[in-house]
Amino acid sequence: MPHPDLTTPLRLVTAIRPYDWGSVTALPELFGTEPTGEPQAELWMGAHPGAPSLAGGVPLNELIAREPAATLGERTAGRFGAALPYLLKVLAIERPLSLQVHPTTEQARAGYAAEEARGIPLDAFARTYKDASHKPEMVCAVTPFHGLCGFRDPAATAGLLDGLGLPGLRPWIDTLRTAPPDQALREVFAAMLDDAARPLRAEVERALLDVREGELVAYGDIARAYPGDAGIAAALLLNHVSLRPGEALYLGAGVPHAYLGGIGVEIMANSDNVLRCGLTSKHVDVAELMRVVGFTPSEPHLVEPSHDVPGAYDYRPPVAEFALTRYELTDDETYALPAGVPQIVLCLDGEARLGDEPALRPGQSAFVPAGAAPVPLTGKGTLYRAQPGDVG
Repeated sequence: MPHPDLTTPLRLVTAIRPYDWGSVTALPELFGTEPTGEPQAELWMGAHPGAPSLAGGVPLNELIAREPAATLGERTAGRFGAALPYLLKVLAIERPLSLQVHPTTEQARAGYAAEEARGIPLDAFARTYKDASHKPEMVCAVTPFHGLCGFRDPAATAGLLDGLGLPGLRPWIDTLRTAPPDQALREVFAAMLDDAARPLRAEVERALLDVREGELVAYGDIARAYPGDAGIAAALLLNHVSLRPGEALYLGAGVPHAYLGGIGVEIMANSDNVLRCGLTSKHVDVAELMRVVGFTPSEPHLVEPSHDVPGAYDYRPPVAEFALTRYELTDDETYALPAGVPQIVLCLDGEARLGDEPALRPGQSAFVPAGAAPVPLTGKGTLYRAQPGDVG
């Protein structure tokens, strides 16, 4: 097996996941590559065993397991063990992702252990918990980006449903207006997903297909993308949020969400645990999602970047596993990437140079081991840098 030099940046060989919601053309246009004819949904950069990047010819998860101190540094390895605590992605969303939620660490550990005990293979369609980690995440918009995030105030949703003009919705509307918020959301969300609501869901879907303006347009687009899906009605309970390029959205455990469209750089804990209840061709587990989701109404959690250094924007969500920096590189600035921190850098456009290494071009990335000396960063274009959130 190769033995890469862990005192210098290592160019990554990465994987693109062809999920059916991805765009056929967005990533090729962004990175200047040829389309494959298949959707290119997610570019993964990291050490998740589901699709580890190659660093110096070695899967990054294996390299880290072999040399945790040199790759991660003592502080990161001491806190997270011999595993990179984050996963970096580029998303290219052509049609809505699943209506989903992520577990807490405790829920993930219990769910993973239970499925292991039942002998469900990790790659089985019906497998829910792929690992024993929570999956907080943050997406930073590259293009205009929108999605659903968190439960809207029930009274506001009652008004939205009223606007559909469907008499059959009256019991749900009354519950949303009169019951305590958590109780109202739990009852109506469960009722919307129940098979008994199928005729009423069909009425909602038909009404949404006729919407051409106003707040319900995004939900009409969902109905067009997933005809007959149980998640169409349930999506109406969630806030719709739009991000401009450079704006970032954080999602913690238990927050229901669905990304709807756009290109974004996403960073998350090193996990692939997703519980889905609709808007997908993947495994749906309504019962487990109902156990994990939080029913407290919440506004979308936008992360405002600090901007203390010209051209550098630091996004620090309230989580230890990850932080993200966006650099708008110019010929006039040189940045120093810190030593002692495991970092992944991604060139999104233009070119970026790490010391004397060959330039990174759009879509190319590198892993900077903790054992590397401080690395000068120069170039002209846009670069994202991922690192643990509590160090560096």
